[in-house]
Amino acid sequence: MAVPKKRKSHSRTGMHRSHHALDKPGYVTCAQCGEPSKLHRVCNSCGYYRSKERVAGSVQSQEEA
Repeated sequence: MAVPKKRKSHSRTGMHRSHHALDKPGYVTCAQCGEPSKLHRVCNSCGYYRSKERVAGSVQSQEEA
């Protein structure tokens, strides 16, 4: 089995892990209400996804009731 002869330095370890960073989640503006929402998800404020109502009524109005 291959074993490294020298210890990998902190700098080289950091360079090796440079691609492990997390990406920021993508946001789009809702076509119905204009609120920012996550990509490919139902809008939290109006309940629409791809110009069709997916959740009956808005989430905010359900919380108030």
